[in-house]
Amino acid sequence: MGESSKAGSGGKEGRGFDRDTIERTIRERIRDIIEEVVEAELDAALGATPSQRVGDERKGYRHGYRERRLTTSTGPTTFAMPRARLSVGDGGSHEWQSQTVARYERRSQRVDEAIVGVYLGGANTRRIRGALAPLLRGAPLSKDAVSRLVGRLKGDFEQWQQRDLKAEQVCHLYMDGWYPKVRIDKKRTRVPVLVTLRTRANGERVVIDLRIAGEESSASWGEVIAALVTRRIGVPALAVIDGNPGLAQALQAQWKTAQPRRLGPRQPAVILGFQ
Repeated sequence: MGESSKAGSGGKEGRGFDRDTIERTIRERIRDIIEEVVEAELDAALGATPSQRVGDERKGYRHGYRERRLTTSTGPTTFAMPRARLSVGDGGSHEWQSQTVARYERRSQRVDEAIVGVYLGGANTRRIRGALAPLLRGAPLSKDAVSRLVGRLKGDFEQWQQRDLKAEQVCHLYMDGWYPKVRIDKKRTRVPVLVTLRTRANGERVVIDLRIAGEESSASWGEVIAALVTRRIGVPALAVIDGNPGLAQALQAQWKTAQPRRLGPRQPAVILGFQ
């Protein structure tokens, strides 16, 4: 009665333990977890578990498995992806496609985000593979794969940059130029990025527009403001800027009632009120 139920549990006594034991054990179990998830997804799509008889309620039939390889945050894993055909209304059928592990998907979303993050930090494909070696663990990563990821990010950014702002109920704007270093033609140089933020009711600031410009001028800021108007930003109560004359001119060109007022004799910030 005094013995632990864990003592002498089958065959684990001879197994070595080291600093990698936890992660190694997790990786060993990832395959089972992935297979359980996709099996449950297929059960839901078919309306029945394997071999279950549900008559006309069944929405299709399984027809074997195929081997898939997926790299997650624990490294690459090979697992069995179930196959099935789903019935359609005209009596035909089509191949079932998992939404959990999409067709041709080789990496999880978190791994893709890590790759894009390192790329945006200025690393090339070789350096990305080196920096993420503990994550990729030998999984392939080509230059084309990185390019596709960046291309997808570009599409997401353009969609974000064009979203409607009417529901945002913008009252206060913060507009400023930011000069980060970026890689252009294998050289790192500073470029102006025009940033527009708004404030929420709780005082939190949220970025609503972000774009690269050739220079921080009245014309470039005018393009930003024109885009915000097109996206139905409305008329803000005030805008806080850093005193850049081009930005002040662009705001006053769009909203004639904008009146600039400096916070103090030694304060660089300028408030424009819209009456």
